[in-house]
Amino acid sequence: MKRCYYECLEVEKGANGDALKSAYRKLAMKFHPDRNPDDHTAEVKFKEINEAYDVLKDDQKRAAYDRFGHAAFENGMGAAGGRGGNPFGDFAGGFGDVFEDFFGQMMGGRGKRQNRGEDLRYNLDITLEEAFTGRSAEIRVPTQVACEPCSGSGAEPGHSPETCPTCAGHGKVRATQGFFTIERTCSSCRGSGKIVRHPCKACRGAGLVQKERTLNVDVPPGVEEGTRIRLSGEGAAGVNGGPPGDLYIFLGVAEHPIFQRDAHDLHCRAPVSFVTAALGGSIEVPTLDGGRAKVVIPEGTQPGRQFRLKGKGMPVLRSAQRGDLYVELAVETPVKLSKRQKELLREFDTESQTGTQPECEGFLSRLKEFWSGGPAA
Repeated sequence: MKRCYYECLEVEKGANGDALKSAYRKLAMKFHPDRNPDDHTAEVKFKEINEAYDVLKDDQKRAAYDRFGHAAFENGMGAAGGRGGNPFGDFAGGFGDVFEDFFGQMMGGRGKRQNRGEDLRYNLDITLEEAFTGRSAEIRVPTQVACEPCSGSGAEPGHSPETCPTCAGHGKVRATQGFFTIERTCSSCRGSGKIVRHPCKACRGAGLVQKERTLNVDVPPGVEEGTRIRLSGEGAAGVNGGPPGDLYIFLGVAEHPIFQRDAHDLHCRAPVSFVTAALGGSIEVPTLDGGRAKVVIPEGTQPGRQFRLKGKGMPVLRSAQRGDLYVELAVETPVKLSKRQKELLREFDTESQTGTQPECEGFLSRLKEFWSGGPAA
């Protein structure tokens, strides 16, 4: 049993055209097959909301639906031209509305549709260094282009597409039933307004062929994982003289062995000896541009302390600014000590005075209070 069209679009019965269109766009985006591959439930809902909107957006169809419900479009109330007597056909034209709304298809002549080419996606992986400096990349993209032998017409060279006799070249046919005038896509020419009697052998009448194209892509400095670059008009060619789609390049940034990225900032972990941490000193750390930076370590530096190197991070996209580099110190405990080294450490531990290890001493003090019952809370 069919769901109520208003329920499908999640609107009240008295909703105006703007409310209908807004609800339709929202739901169509949510359940669009491209966003829900292999999801049968989403596909069914997508068809339902498309069918509902196709009826409710038209004042005459909506009036009939409000009066008769779904029975207005079932067998017995149909007009000539619909499948099985259905005056509105099978709502196949409704799917065109989705692509027109999402991708801006153009309508030519008196309803003749020029189908915009498909948008294409290309995944491009780059290194963190390339994200830092930017790069120019050459990519090879398989796509559909206009057939050269027939110049995209679909007709064998020496022949031309003929005007469709069913719709007289308009791409639409009309049927009248009472006070209704129904317009739908011509089934003979599929909205093109032309019939190809002698199909091109190269493209079999499609007007398009599969071909791999080579394109140059400029990746600007500062891009992040998931950044999308749009190349307008570099997608698949359109049919019936329609405009081409766009090519969207999605960037993936590989992990780096030294640096971790956080938006515009970089982080790295630098190990130092416990002697350097205790007595102070300095170390050199790399920067992503291939240089070096000096980090001065104060006496008594504890593990995990971070040092900020201003302006040594990633470039901010389309800006002269740069993020910062944060260096975290990892104080390393020595291993494989000699007998003499162990003796020196024990001697140091014996001669240690109060205050040389404040964290350890504070923790031991809290333990004593805890084990003895501690001070009253």
